[in-house]
Amino acid sequence: MKVSERRACKVIGQPVSTQRHVFKVKDDEAALRARIIELATKYGRYGYRCITALLRNEGWQVNHKFVERIWRREGLKVPQKQPKRKRLWLDENSCVRLRPHHRNHVWSYDIVMTRTHDGRAVKMLTIINEHTRGCLAIKVGRNLPQVMS
Repeated sequence: MKVSERRACKVIGQPVSTQRHVFKVKDDEAALRARIIELATKYGRYGYRCITALLRNEGWQVNHKFVERIWRREGLKVPQKQPKRKRLWLDENSCVRLRPHHRNHVWSYDIVMTRTHDGRAVKMLTIINEHTRGCLAIKVGRNLPQVMS
């Protein structure tokens, strides 16, 4: 038993036009994709809209939706802006950060806290040599009272 295309589409709730549509791949899509990737690597802070404007200036006839589709397909993203480093002001509550010149010149410490699988806290005191970036010691404990005072 044959079923017409129109009836089959009506049963599954799909428009007939989607069955009859033939997807056409543009001839220059590979070259356009390569050019988009090249521009994205050259201009790292530009998004797909700026890249579209650059492509139009070069003579490509593209719209932003097509460039965005290629942009997403290739996994391109604009990186997040890095925060500016704050200046160390010299006032009564500040400390001057020393730059290490040789090994064992400047050490720094930090207290890191995490939780175990049962929810109990674990504290770690880490001491780092700033010049070699090597860890000199790690003291682990549930309670580090002599360090905290």
